[in-house]
Amino acid sequence: MPEPPGQLNTRDKPLSVAISSTALFDLSESNGIYEEQGLEAYRRYQIANEDAVLEPGDGYALVQKLLNINKRLAQPRVEVVLLSRNSADTGLRVFNSIREYDLDITRAAFCGGESPYRYIAAFGCELFLSTFAEDVRRALDQNVAAAMLLGRYKGSGSSGDDDTLRLAFDGDSVLFSDEAEQIYQHRGLDAFSASEREQAQQPLGGGPFKAFLAALHRLQQEFPDGKSPIRTALVTARGAPAHERVIRTLRDWDIRLDESLFLGGMDKTEFLRGFGADIFFDDQTSHCEKAAEHVATGHVPHGVTNQEG
Repeated sequence: MPEPPGQLNTRDKPLSVAISSTALFDLSESNGIYEEQGLEAYRRYQIANEDAVLEPGDGYALVQKLLNINKRLAQPRVEVVLLSRNSADTGLRVFNSIREYDLDITRAAFCGGESPYRYIAAFGCELFLSTFAEDVRRALDQNVAAAMLLGRYKGSGSSGDDDTLRLAFDGDSVLFSDEAEQIYQHRGLDAFSASEREQAQQPLGGGPFKAFLAALHRLQQEFPDGKSPIRTALVTARGAPAHERVIRTLRDWDIRLDESLFLGGMDKTEFLRGFGADIFFDDQTSHCEKAAEHVATGHVPHGVTNQEG
């Protein structure tokens, strides 16, 4: 089916990522003033310090390396949009820091204390990163890949030791639907393993990050073999025999991951460090809490493990 008149073909559209100011930069000091002294004190503080450059936040390495792809391709294949709860007045410090770090971010929505999630679709974003859980849940409800960055990682802004962007994803409830996870949570490991053996030929449904992974894969294909500055990894607690359905699902989607780690229940943290992840996405809070001290980590509040009650 042809694209509607005036719209870009999906393959020509730049990869668009939305990020909140608190995910891009470390605003913990100024947010502490807001929580302790109120909005007016926060406003005065930000204005008084609007030329003081902010330190990178958990999403900074992802943004920096994504924007560097435009330089390598000599064309705008990635766009980053700032979606902020700040007002334009208090957000000036954020834009000043963007300028100092030479980040090519020109589009923004400053929402004066309101949630910015409602502009995600208008900007055509495929990923939204924030430190506000409710904003993230609302974005997921709009079928946009979204994660809440935990703000625990205190590294240099990047886990990798070069300019390659490394993204690590959990499987169930992130890349894939939670259909298999529901069986595990309600009926246990044996029932889960039996079900996955029986349905090994049946592809899993897509999770909230499927479309984002597909967009990354298309971007990778714009580089010659072995030259892509993007590496992706599946880091899953699954092990044999539950591996086969995952492999066949990715084949069915025609998506290639650079690395697939089937850990059979082992802790993921050292593997994420070994991969050199710039960011890791997982639906389970316990996995995120362990990883967040070592790599930038985004909690994806989706699926059966995040249902209230």
